[in-house]
Amino acid sequence: MKLNLKALMWAAGLMWGGTVLMVGVTNLIWPAYGSTFLQLVASIYPGYDVARSIGAVIVATVYALIDGAIFGLVFGWLYNFFLGKGSPA
Repeated sequence: MKLNLKALMWAAGLMWGGTVLMVGVTNLIWPAYGSTFLQLVASIYPGYDVARSIGAVIVATVYALIDGAIFGLVFGWLYNFFLGKGSPA
């Protein structure tokens, strides 16, 4: 069964973007929460720093949405590609 690339792209983008958003907002409320995770995110996404502001959280969330969508698209495409290479069931 082949994967729907558009649905997987949206799902992965929303999941990763939502994760970064939730950790970022929680970090605004409790400064110690998720600081190591946000430093990791800052090391991956250029232009994002761990400054505790809503603007920084929005920048990281947009990066994560795009990054997750690209990952979902590539993963789905690879899955469908290799699915067609196997022997018929």
